[in-house]
Amino acid sequence: MNQKTGVGVIGCGNISATYFRLAPLFRDIEIKSCADLDTETAKTQAEEFGIIALDITSLLKSPEIDIIVNLTVPDAHYEVSKCILEAGKHVYSEKPLTLSLPEALQLHELAETKGLLVAGAPDTFLGGVHQQARDLVDSGAIGRITGGTCHVMNHGMEHWHPNPDFFYQPGGGPILDLGPYYLGNLIHLIGPISRVTAFSSTPEKVRTITSEERFGETIAVKTPTTIYALLQFDNGALVTLGASWDVWDHGHPHMELYGTEGALRIPDPNIFSGELQISARDGGFDPVPKWDHPFGIENEEYDSGWIANYRSAGLADLARAIHEGREARCHIQRPLHTVEVMTAILQSAETGKVIELETTCTRPDSLRPEEARTLIKPGSRFR
Repeated sequence: MNQKTGVGVIGCGNISATYFRLAPLFRDIEIKSCADLDTETAKTQAEEFGIIALDITSLLKSPEIDIIVNLTVPDAHYEVSKCILEAGKHVYSEKPLTLSLPEALQLHELAETKGLLVAGAPDTFLGGVHQQARDLVDSGAIGRITGGTCHVMNHGMEHWHPNPDFFYQPGGGPILDLGPYYLGNLIHLIGPISRVTAFSSTPEKVRTITSEERFGETIAVKTPTTIYALLQFDNGALVTLGASWDVWDHGHPHMELYGTEGALRIPDPNIFSGELQISARDGGFDPVPKWDHPFGIENEEYDSGWIANYRSAGLADLARAIHEGREARCHIQRPLHTVEVMTAILQSAETGKVIELETTCTRPDSLRPEEARTLIKPGSRFR
């Protein structure tokens, strides 16, 4: 591609700075403008990152924009993505795609009718360590995948997020907020899910905010905050998923996959990097030598140390897919299937029934190091 794809952003909250900061790493995309219901917030972000602040209507009509990134709150994802499609623009949506399967199906149908593409976060499965895990799975390093475990457990969002209220309302909770990372990576590694069963609880009915801006305020909890699910995949594999905001500490790995010839321990699917470990039949996990993958290069420093963060990789792949006439790796079929899995988990926990899923999807194409390098802008500095 010689010409960059023009990108606009609707929603200038917390996550938007990540896109504004990291999108310039990629050669095929350029964020040109942003909009928010709070026009001052949009202006502040535009000034900081050197783009143009527009009202939402003007952004939707802008001839410079081909893709619009939907970074609004989850409850608004469906309506905003629908408006983007009706305006004739491609959509890249933050997770979750929608809060219900019917909404996700309607977006898919509308996109196909208009000849537009919809893709959705998370794109962390494109990280170097997760692509290396995919290579090991595909090469049969641990044999046929028969099972696995996933754990995403901490004590919630009110300790750090400036406005954590929506996390504890219907449409929030650890499954809809963090589940996409784990389910997205499982779909990438194993394939689609056929049925689920789950249990849930809400141990704390009220949460107290301890982040600085609203220290001491309380939130009424209106959604389950601890969920344990069992997922059956099309290939027969059984994977447990524990998601909780009621845990102060634990010793579980983020993800493990078990195969007929060994096991694979996979780091946090919310991060592009980490240590991959493998165990053969004789037991004992050993570190896997790190791949030379551009989306595994550490480029951000956190309290816990340096990590790789390439959010916008899925957006860049969408832009490339539009021009190449191929399917994007974050194509709507996968976040749509993820929406059904997540809502089925919550439905099963509420009704006590095993839920048979209606949708399916394919695994995304792998992203090997040589192709990933073509997405990065020449001369990009990683640290």
